[in-house]
Amino acid sequence: MNWVFLRGLMREQRHWGDFPAQFGAVLPGADIVTPDLPGNGANWRVRSPLSVAGMVEACRADLRARGRQGPYNLLALSLGAMVAVQWQASYPDEVARCVLLNTSMRPFSRFYQRLRWQNYPAIVRQLLLGGARRQEQLALRLTSTVHGADTRDSELLKRWVDYHNECPVSRLNALRQLLAAARFSAPERRQGGAPLLVLAGALDGLVDPQCSQRLAQAWDAEFRLHPAAGHDLPLDDGPWVAAQVADWLADTLDEKKPRTSRG
Repeated sequence: MNWVFLRGLMREQRHWGDFPAQFGAVLPGADIVTPDLPGNGANWRVRSPLSVAGMVEACRADLRARGRQGPYNLLALSLGAMVAVQWQASYPDEVARCVLLNTSMRPFSRFYQRLRWQNYPAIVRQLLLGGARRQEQLALRLTSTVHGADTRDSELLKRWVDYHNECPVSRLNALRQLLAAARFSAPERRQGGAPLLVLAGALDGLVDPQCSQRLAQAWDAEFRLHPAAGHDLPLDDGPWVAAQVADWLADTLDEKKPRTSRG
């Protein structure tokens, strides 16, 4: 089963950490691809599109270059989830299922819920003035309840700083990604017939988890809430995410089985 994992703002495939292995342990048939959005990771020299639709086209081109063919199962976090939603809306035949993690988008949430207003000063300051270490410390503090409390000398922080230095996201690309996310508006009604699961962390310090809940309600999708995780759900509790997907996937596959009469 083809799975495409999509990360969020200024993050790259290495930020998935152990999650692909955790996912594969629960779903051993999963064939996972983790493309980077333009401007991030291996694509850090590429200019980020000013629209989520442009990011969709870049991902589709990436998969074609790898010889991958749909339909795809998309698992996407934050900005990546916007890409997944636009992908399903534009090319419904290419998307078999969607799992959206801690996302937010118009018209279902207000701007100060999509990015908590309390974080605006710190984010702008780090984008303009912050070095790699301070920027990654802020990212951990805002996105993780497990690793965000003390990041001064953690091995995780060191790895993230290394990623930052090896594949630096330019300030221009960071701003272009922020603008694309701010401008994006999802369809009011769910597009296509692909099953949809929405997961969120109750202690998300970056995005209000009500954003995910309202999206699920509007689109009549299944919603599950982790009581203690933050924004980066796969980092805080990857096994929980994998277990939720496996449970939901079993239900969706069971619904497609032909019913046999008894008696």
